[in-house]
Formats: sequence, structure tokens, C-alpha cells
Amino acid sequence: MIENNKNQIILAIDTYGADGGESVVIDGCDYIANQLNVFFIFVGNKSLIIPLIKKSKNLKSYNIINTLDYIEANAKGSDALRSGKESSMRIAVDLVKKDKADAVISAGNTGALLAISYIVLRTIEGISRPAMTAYFPTMKGETAMLDLGANIECDSKNLIDFALMGSAFSRIILKSSNPSVGLLNVGEESQKGNSVIQDASALLKNLNNKINYYGFVEGNDIAEGNVDVIITDGFSGNIALKTAEGTAKLVTFLLESSFKSSIFSKIGYLLSKNGLKKMKDRVDPRKYNGAVLLGLNGIVVKSHGNTDPLGFSNAVKVGYEMVRGNFIEDLKRNITK
Repeated sequence: MIENNKNQIILAIDTYGADGGESVVIDGCDYIANQLNVFFIFVGNKSLIIPLIKKSKNLKSYNIINTLDYIEANAKGSDALRSGKESSMRIAVDLVKKDKADAVISAGNTGALLAISYIVLRTIEGISRPAMTAYFPTMKGETAMLDLGANIECDSKNLIDFALMGSAFSRIILKSSNPSVGLLNVGEESQKGNSVIQDASALLKNLNNKINYYGFVEGNDIAEGNVDVIITDGFSGNIALKTAEGTAKLVTFLLESSFKSSIFSKIGYLLSKNGLKKMKDRVDPRKYNGAVLLGLNGIVVKSHGNTDPLGFSNAVKVGYEMVRGNFIEDLKRNITK
């Protein structure tokens, strides 16, 4: 064990769960360790973690908690709660509960992480349900969106909570001074949408002192970046997110296929190579890895399981910035009970 100093942010890292194994997690932390004032607590198989740390370049401040137990990728959240008390995920979340870590980052089972985090940390007073949020590139910058799957059905109070949480997230992670909030709907007209959407919109209009409410937005507004935060239920949000990811893959596939179609296309590729690289970097999903479970009494970040070290490092950075930006305190100041 290497002792941390008082000024370091302490991050609990669940080393299980990444498709590429512990090396993705450890290498990701190593990649970004020299950019952040952070102390890592790695939770997992010590015999696998130590050799990876020995090969690292930047990991100087860390501790290891050894456990061979972990949550299976296909385990139900309820099963994880009952039988996973000694798992790496549960131990990592418990560290936040016990104030021994400031945040937890895991690439493990999403449902299990949500269930464990909810039961262990509970929601902040005034917040009815936690929500999963992430951000992605748009024509005008980046936009945050929530919920992305934690709550399939929502009422108007849930959507108001999401607006408050999304605004705080946007201020801290996306550096938006006065983030605009849009409510995802089937049209921008005031009469469109079901009763839940209509009620939420009316309530949001009365919260202009706390929320910069833009109004209704449609699916095309997501990519255009017309608002800083998009609010919706987990059913619609998850479909929108997966559709966007699939569209990005389709565009990449079509571009690559087109440039391979003829000798002239290959020449065109060589001429436009730098521009294409900039576009690819702009939409690189690794740069936006790190969904946050908002509304809990602790910072919980979910990394994609199929990411690489660069992607995992971004999830680490999101957790770090959430702590450094005092997200929970920011949210508590603006909660409408």
C-alpha cells in the first residue's frame, strides 16, 4: 500500500468487468494518472493487478483490496445484491458509502451496478430515482442526455429531478455556465406529447430560477445540439442512444466502403485523410465513455465493458471531475422537494 496525501481525490476502481480484462482497467488508470491528483483503490484479483501495475509508468498512489469474487456479466441485479457482497463491485461501492473513496468506476454489469449503488448509497433527499446520463458530440459541441435506461417509466416528478441533475452535470463536466434543458417529445408544438410530458413541461416553466428550460425538442435536435441537456424517460433515452451509436457506425462503414470502391476513391481518401481523421477523432466513442448514475449519495461511473484503456481513462476522468466539481453539493442546493 502507498499512502495518499490529503489533497488527492480517492477513486475506487472495480477491476473486473471489462471485456479486455484487468489490463484495460489498470492501463486506463495508468494512462491518465499523471494528469490527475488522484489516489486509486483497485478492487479485484491482487495476483493479476500487481504485475500490471509493475509495468505501468504513472501509477504511484494506490492501494489494492484483494477479492476473487465478481459479478457475472449476465447476472440479475437482485442476484448481485443477494450473493455479491464480497464482489469487487460491491466492495468498491461500499468504500464510497463508508467515505473511504470519493467515487467508484466500474466496467461491470450495468444492472448490478445500478441495483447495488441504489441499495448501498440511496438517493439524495428530494430525488425520487437515480438516472443514468452520458454526453456525446453534436454539431455545436456536446450534449448530456438522461435517463439512458435506469427508469423505463417515469412521472413528471422524475423528469423534473432529471432536469436538475442534468443541469448540474452539464455545469461540471461540460462547463456550461447556464445549461439549456430540452424535454424530448414527438414534436415541438405545445399541445404535443402525453400527460406526463405536458405536466413536466408546465412544471419546468415555473422553475426558470433554477432551470434554463428551452422547451420541447425532437429527435433531430439531439445531433444538432440545440440544447445542452436533453431529458427523457429511460426507454426513449436508451433507444435514442443506441440509434445514435448505430448511425455513427453506419456512417463510418459507408465512408470506408466508398473509399475502397475504386482507384479514384482511394486517391480521394489520401487527399482527405487529415480531414477524415479529425472527424473520426471528434466522434470517437472512447472520448465520451463514462455514464454517471446521478442522484445517489455518492459518485458512481459506469464504463462501457468493451472499451479500451483510453476509453476507461475517460470514465476515470469523469468520476474525478464530478468529485472535484462538488456535484452532489451543487445538486442539493438546487433540489425542488
